[in-house]
Amino acid sequence: MNGLSLRDICCLFCWPPCPSSIAAKMAFIPPEATYSFSADETGSRHGLHLTEKAEWQFTDKEKEAIEVFYTRTNRGNKIACMFVRCSPNARFCILFSHGNAADLGHMSSFYLSLGTRINCNIFSYDYSGYGVSTGKPSEKNLYSDIDAAWHALRTRYGISPENIILYGQSIGTAATIDLASRYEVGAVILHSPLMSGIRVLFNTKRTWFFDAFPR
Repeated sequence: MNGLSLRDICCLFCWPPCPSSIAAKMAFIPPEATYSFSADETGSRHGLHLTEKAEWQFTDKEKEAIEVFYTRTNRGNKIACMFVRCSPNARFCILFSHGNAADLGHMSSFYLSLGTRINCNIFSYDYSGYGVSTGKPSEKNLYSDIDAAWHALRTRYGISPENIILYGQSIGTAATIDLASRYEVGAVILHSPLMSGIRVLFNTKRTWFFDAFPR
């Protein structure tokens, strides 16, 4: 069946037998969280604590450039957000949707390094079920997550749409394309974009009804 074995089909369909669950099984592999948030006495501000698995490459002083907080999606999930102020006079801000097997802790050093080199601030978020974000990973939640991140970036930091660059990596390209189809932005960057979920996992050219993120 064009690269799909009977065992593969059974693993996908056995339980629960619905397209959204099949897509979630194929597309999302959230890692063990590499960070945590701690709220202050007022509960309005949060501190970032990184584990050794985050492999932070800078000093504690440089970590002060990172602001973290929660925002809520229209599907009721509370997602973790991270704003990395790499430059006080940066014109552009990248809204970064990271890859599948990573979370904000993994990406924190990369964000600071990248933004400093290109004179650009970086805003990112963890998908539902990733890091300290609540809920479960799913295609619908993914689109809801980036929408919530977009509105948090716009309202909290007052950045104009023409100064926001959308950057999607791997699974994050699906969220990036969805957002770009609904809002005017400064630019869109797709890093290792997915043609479809099935084609990433199996040697097939066919589009299946349960395909995740077909393009």
